[in-house]
Amino acid sequence: MTTVTPHPTGIHRVVPYIRIMRVDHWFKNVFVLPGMVVAMSSQSSIEWSSLLRNFIIGMAAVCLVASSNYVINEVLDAPFDLHHPIKKNRPVPSGLVNLKIAYLEWIALMVIGLGLGALVSAPLVLSLAGLWIAGCVYNIPPVRTKDVPYLDVLTESINNPLRMLVGWYIVPNSPTAPASLLISYWMIGCFFMGLKRFAEYRDMADQRDEQIRYRKSFAVYNEQRLLVSIMFYAASGMLFFGAFVQRYRIELILSFPLVALVMAIYFKLAFQSSSPVEHPEKLYKERGLMAAVISCSALMVVLLFVNIPVLMDMFPMSAWNR
Repeated sequence: MTTVTPHPTGIHRVVPYIRIMRVDHWFKNVFVLPGMVVAMSSQSSIEWSSLLRNFIIGMAAVCLVASSNYVINEVLDAPFDLHHPIKKNRPVPSGLVNLKIAYLEWIALMVIGLGLGALVSAPLVLSLAGLWIAGCVYNIPPVRTKDVPYLDVLTESINNPLRMLVGWYIVPNSPTAPASLLISYWMIGCFFMGLKRFAEYRDMADQRDEQIRYRKSFAVYNEQRLLVSIMFYAASGMLFFGAFVQRYRIELILSFPLVALVMAIYFKLAFQSSSPVEHPEKLYKERGLMAAVISCSALMVVLLFVNIPVLMDMFPMSAWNR
């Protein structure tokens, strides 16, 4: 007797297209919030009604633009995901998605996202466009930096400062964002992404052929190279953060121990088998990490708005730097 597999109908035909938007990854847009908070701390007064409007529109816009990038990633990564033990079950490699519709979805999400951004400001539209272009550079041949060692981490992590700029321009009348802060945010993102690569590499180390088919950059990477690059990202991130703190907000120096604690906990997690850093959307289950992140974030918010004059005396700027 022949078994006939029923074709999905109704809402079940739509679900795969929602899944490739990766709505569960929208939590990453929390990286928009630091840009908002720092921009707010730089102003003597806030237009709260305009801020609320901009926040609602801006967050919707960045979520849609991010989903546009996720869609193209799902489509173009499908041949490689077939070689991954978990990702092979995604909608595209499983044959549940019509590619023509997926490409239309990719463009539509971008257009709607940029259109929403235009309701706020031109700088916000440019930041959102930068986020979308970065996704194209990362995913689309012939450039496709996802396949190039080191550039894969650098280009995917540039989404961090771009998200910060989105948050920055959500706040009305924001000044120019400091380059030191944006570079620090970028390098810290590289640190987290480098650890994700490291954890993936370790989990597939005994399947060398499948490992390289899944991610071409693994043909060059090894544990030592990944760890050395991770050290570079961490050092660069903290050095530029220190430059920002010394120039703009010395009170934030008190947050350094908690920032280091968050990074240390994350580093340790990367060594676990089937590490949670491979699936950032599930990191909320890591209680120790979440406690450190929440404590660090709360302290930094307080330090952005509370002046501590004694710190200026303890860490004065040199005469040639004034």
